[in-house]
Amino acid sequence: MAAYIGRGVHGNTVELLGARIVSGAVGEGETLDLAALSAELDLSITALREAIKVLTAKGLVDARQRRGTFVRPRATWNLLDVDVIRWQFAAGAADGFLRDLAEVRAVIEPAAARYAAARRTEDDLRALDEALAAMGRAVGGDPAAAADADLAWHRALLVATHNEMLVRMEIFIEPGLSERDRLVHRSGDDDPVPSHQAVLDAVRAADADAAGAAMLALLAKSDSDLRRVTAGETPAARPQDGSAADRTGTEARQPSPSGGTPAAESVTASRPTARPTASGPPAGDPAAGSGPEVVTNRLAAGDATGRSAVDLGAARPENATSRQEAEASASGIESNERKSP
Repeated sequence: MAAYIGRGVHGNTVELLGARIVSGAVGEGETLDLAALSAELDLSITALREAIKVLTAKGLVDARQRRGTFVRPRATWNLLDVDVIRWQFAAGAADGFLRDLAEVRAVIEPAAARYAAARRTEDDLRALDEALAAMGRAVGGDPAAAADADLAWHRALLVATHNEMLVRMEIFIEPGLSERDRLVHRSGDDDPVPSHQAVLDAVRAADADAAGAAMLALLAKSDSDLRRVTAGETPAARPQDGSAADRTGTEARQPSPSGGTPAAESVTASRPTARPTASGPPAGDPAAGSGPEVVTNRLAAGDATGRSAVDLGAARPENATSRQEAEASASGIESNERKSP
């Protein structure tokens, strides 16, 4: 639902009453005295009832005969409504909301990055490039423009999954992310481009493992940025070339000591056809290793220890070719032993 702020007397009334309810100034179950409010705000009862209709649609109030208009329990509020989110921030109740948002993002976005790496089209890459370029232009400038570009990038990533339900996840993520971004970007001290570039590089390379790992690193950085801003800390100097932050996307694709890479050996661009079982995603599923508990634990570990994208990423699946060669070699040895006198 669109915000009503700035829409004349009607919008101001919605703003005033909504803020009072969300802040707890008018408690759950409490009845609104419309006559007293009409006198306080110098409004007609008709105009007041029009504002009440908006709050009813947001799940904040309801009306019953012989009881009047009353505040509904918080469990019925539309907590993803743009105005309700903003009123929570204004009331100083943003901490719990932002914690919940971070956990939802940790569940959804690493898996989305993996699917995007497997399924992205040239149009998807173009949209991600354009959003990233807009993000770069907004660094140190207009916080609203920076937040809008960030939202556009994350929206484009969900679209690149080519999963209709994942695309609709923006309904849950976007309103809260918008407020969170405006809070962070208002500080104007940090460049979000490198962490997003690392994810995009992996998506472009069709490297699902690296994309998921880079997204986990991005989310860990996002959490760190938010804690820094809310605590009023001074940000560390922007990393120079070759620093850990700039290497996020590169490290995720560096060869391992055994000669392999952290990424899966190959990623199919087609949608998985095997249906997931109760034990988890099907083999070969780009989202394997990004379940809610695994993702949340990795994010927490990365945040606490500052490990790189490689440490945060899913373990590389065993190379099927190497396994087959080892089995064939073992079979040959056994055959030769049987032939020996």
